[in-house]
Amino acid sequence: MTTCLTLEEVRHNIDRLDRQLLGLIAERGRYVAQAARFKKSADEVAAPVRVAQVMNRLLALAPEYGADPHVVEATWRAMIGAFIEAEQIAHAALHPPQP
Repeated sequence: MTTCLTLEEVRHNIDRLDRQLLGLIAERGRYVAQAARFKKSADEVAAPVRVAQVMNRLLALAPEYGADPHVVEATWRAMIGAFIEAEQIAHAALHPPQP
């Protein structure tokens, strides 16, 4: 990370990182969509045990990266919530209700 000398430099770097993050979020979403194939029921989609594992791992890593744990937790909880909704839609499309 470089020290910025102007607000414009700060914003340029934030925009650059946003583009990278967007690519990573899209990639994560493609894996989430694949996960829907392996889950037998809609109840399995939420996977609270897995969410807890992810959150514990990330909160343990946050200090190593110099990340604010409150920001990490809020960000990932929002992201995971949105991905669970997307996976529920994908799961429903793959496993339509039987008449």
